[in-house]
Amino acid sequence: MTYTELPDRALKAITDFVSPDDVVAECLARFADVAPRPADEDGDTEEIDGAVFTHRFVDLPGDQETVRWHYVEAGSGEPVVFIHGMPDSWFMWHHQMAALSDSYRCIAIDLKGYGQSEKGRGDYSQAGASEQMFDLLDAIGLNQFTLVTHDRGTAQGDHIVAAHPTRVRHYVRGEGHLYHFNPLLAPHDELIAEAPWSGLLEDPKRFVIWSYSSIAERPVADEDMRRVIQEFSYPGINRAVPRYAMASSFRKEWLERRRDLIPRWSCPVTLMQGWDSRTQPREFFADLDEHLPNVPSLDVRYISGGHFWPLESPDEASAVLREVLRRPTSGS
Repeated sequence: MTYTELPDRALKAITDFVSPDDVVAECLARFADVAPRPADEDGDTEEIDGAVFTHRFVDLPGDQETVRWHYVEAGSGEPVVFIHGMPDSWFMWHHQMAALSDSYRCIAIDLKGYGQSEKGRGDYSQAGASEQMFDLLDAIGLNQFTLVTHDRGTAQGDHIVAAHPTRVRHYVRGEGHLYHFNPLLAPHDELIAEAPWSGLLEDPKRFVIWSYSSIAERPVADEDMRRVIQEFSYPGINRAVPRYAMASSFRKEWLERRRDLIPRWSCPVTLMQGWDSRTQPREFFADLDEHLPNVPSLDVRYISGGHFWPLESPDEASAVLREVLRRPTSGS
């Protein structure tokens, strides 16, 4: 399979992919006082945006080991499962969860290796980790649910939708390579795989700021950035997260998705992308109908901002998501 050529606009956007050191240094100074956050316990609650969030922990069998899962939920009603990307946690979705909690049971999971979920050794392939996460959804009694994903969470969402087609009502897929791919859009793939030796993740605060300043297009509220930093600073994240990159590569994921996963998707799919996303050029989503043959309905919704649109444009993202969730799942 050949890589898709990048359009001129996208090439210009990634010319300076990594944020300059002076920009990172300025942000580090602004968040210098951010201290580690104490770990939560099962049943702990907190109020955010006027909604009550409850922290939950569940221990389940993994790959011949026990996997401890952390997830947070708010509201009641039809379940909506949120999966974050890197360098994030359940907190990436807190604005959307609060906004939708009046009508939906919103559940956001810390991916294995992130936040307060399991960080021990085990299966960190996207297929294996996603199946373990699906076991969590079974354990908490979710028969059918809408799945909302972002970035690295999307890589696992792709497997869940393919492996359990009758369980996902609607796949709302965000900021993940789909049918088209070019390795110029994923320079961080090798960087993350080499992180245990390069020290890239040894300073989680710096890594979060480096990531957000490089590929966000709109400012994220300081109070949100502070919590993002804290959620990526729990012990063990810097060792666990690179295991995904060592287990595979963006290219291998792309090939598997096109050859095996996409042909097995059979639920409605909505793509939510940042209009100015530097990692996912909007031109790559202009001709997808012919490439997703078994999807009963497919549409693309663009959110103002870049890669981190749930935090860059939270109100807009919440409004679009509510509109998408209200659609009949069998409609077009």
